[in-house]
Amino acid sequence: MHKILLKSVVLPGQGCGKVVDVLIAGNRFARIGVVPPEESLGAEVVDCSRFAIFPAFYNGHTHAAMTLLRGYADDMPLQKWLQEYIWPFEAKLTGDDIDVACRLALLEMIKSGTVFFADMYWHRERTIKVVGEMGIRAAVGVTFAESLMSPEAIEGNFKFLAAHTGESERVRLAVAPHSVYTVGETLLKRCADFARSENFMVHTHLSETKKELEDCERQYGCSPVRLLERAGMLGSNLAAAHCVHLSDDDMKAFVDSGATAVLNPNSNLKLASGIPPIDRLLRSGANVALGTDGDSSNNNLDMHEEMKLAALLAKVQGGAETLPAHEALKMATVHVARAYGLMDAGEIKEGYLADCLLVDLKNERMVPGHNLVSNWVYAADSSCIDSVICNGKFVMRGRHVDGEEEIVREAETCAKRLAAV
Repeated sequence: MHKILLKSVVLPGQGCGKVVDVLIAGNRFARIGVVPPEESLGAEVVDCSRFAIFPAFYNGHTHAAMTLLRGYADDMPLQKWLQEYIWPFEAKLTGDDIDVACRLALLEMIKSGTVFFADMYWHRERTIKVVGEMGIRAAVGVTFAESLMSPEAIEGNFKFLAAHTGESERVRLAVAPHSVYTVGETLLKRCADFARSENFMVHTHLSETKKELEDCERQYGCSPVRLLERAGMLGSNLAAAHCVHLSDDDMKAFVDSGATAVLNPNSNLKLASGIPPIDRLLRSGANVALGTDGDSSNNNLDMHEEMKLAALLAKVQGGAETLPAHEALKMATVHVARAYGLMDAGEIKEGYLADCLLVDLKNERMVPGHNLVSNWVYAADSSCIDSVICNGKFVMRGRHVDGEEEIVREAETCAKRLAAV
């Protein structure tokens, strides 16, 4: 069994944390604290005396292959952005383009400390393949969008899901009806029933814009939350992105169902969709996690940036004590893991999946070290990350990811070709 001994690493906690040894055996944290010599026999020993160990980020909502649309259409509202720019550009994308775009996305995520993402896009087989090759985790959505798909394609999605309960230990599938404005009530109910009977997570967009609310009320006579409730989709297996516009009644129904709100504050602000009600959701007892959304609406996949912004917005809404640093960190790590059924991930604990970051304590943003968790959330950025471990293996070491120059070069070439079509 492959072993790594992280020697003399700082485990954050109260104040400046404590120095420990961390033994990784296979894909798990085997021992944290004092590691007996016989347990570490044969381990690769890594001197971590200048590093702190933090849980790696988990991205609860994104569209990985939209990296090729970064900067393509900015400074406009959601519906115009989607209908006049994004969807026409996406219609040009081939499976090979998705390969290139996904590699760029995963490179960006790894270099900013993310080892899991919940994806919603097309050509899911290509995404699954790239995730497998680059060594991180994903919940890959099988996307349903009636307004963009033929009946045959929809049936093909259900057949694909029925035949694939999971691809590997690092990749799982999710039922992903895009939204209430692209999927009708009948198909929403079918997705909900299928996910429940086959034990899949459901990943969707929900209550992102005021227009979505107004259109849903006009068409169905209820809010998007109530439509999902009517379709049987509200439940503990639902991860709903955005959740910007929720009435008190919506919020109660959502919280009572056990669903998770995956907030994307950077994207919501940039598209002027609104500010998610972070403080209200927290006070209501909701399960709250974070995601970046896609590169064309954020315009990056940096979960650290998302974490800090969420904490600051929550304080503006509820007061300076709202969403303290250690809770903001959980929303970007363990809360996402739990939302997607990874019950033994997202924390540095014995027996948990070995996903972690080595953060450079000599980086100027981590000095002084009065409170390392506070430094990590409020002061640092992704440049403080030296190394990233996923599933017990280094996917970035010393700021280097294998093949990164070629990934960037291919993405530049592909984007130029698509823009010229």
